[in-house]
Amino acid sequence: MTLSPIRKVYQGIANRRQMFRMFDRHAERPNRWEGDDSGLYRGEWFEIGEASHDYMFEILPPLWMRGGMFAMREFLTGSITSVFFTLSIDGRIRHFHGYCDLADKGFSERMRAAIIERESRPVRAMSREERLEHIWSSTADDYRAYAGEGWPEADRGRRMVMFFERSGGTTLKLLEDLTEAEIAAKLPVHLRFLAERQAA
Repeated sequence: MTLSPIRKVYQGIANRRQMFRMFDRHAERPNRWEGDDSGLYRGEWFEIGEASHDYMFEILPPLWMRGGMFAMREFLTGSITSVFFTLSIDGRIRHFHGYCDLADKGFSERMRAAIIERESRPVRAMSREERLEHIWSSTADDYRAYAGEGWPEADRGRRMVMFFERSGGTTLKLLEDLTEAEIAAKLPVHLRFLAERQAA
């Protein structure tokens, strides 16, 4: 599973419980401690409330602060750490969390620009990738998994979500193979009918 470009992974403002849950959206991945998993986290971002932002600021002294951003001094993996943003977008102060690669000079500034560009659009829309990431972020651990033994070799390690079948049973489907109807069924009602946004 290789993700990586800067990407929004949750629609709406995450509350504190959701924020902590999304800090490690990939916790259940197979072979968690083998190899470099930086690509899973690098570039992920989502919106949080002011109280959550302030809470995280007070936990530990930041690694650095500048221009409405601060970085946590604890690294998630390799050179990836949490960076918190306070941004003025369309005249409103908003707060965001993102995983930035501090070994990549200017990454946090590029993320800030990407967040402002994405959130400044006048029309609410979601790309297919954003829909899938929201489904993954909002699905409880008991209803999502990674393909393992019993799945074709090429599918192992890919993300899956559970569906309830008409017969009363359940089935796991690969996240990236969901049809538009299946995606709509998994999204909350207020997100189902947003316009399709072309991925940048």
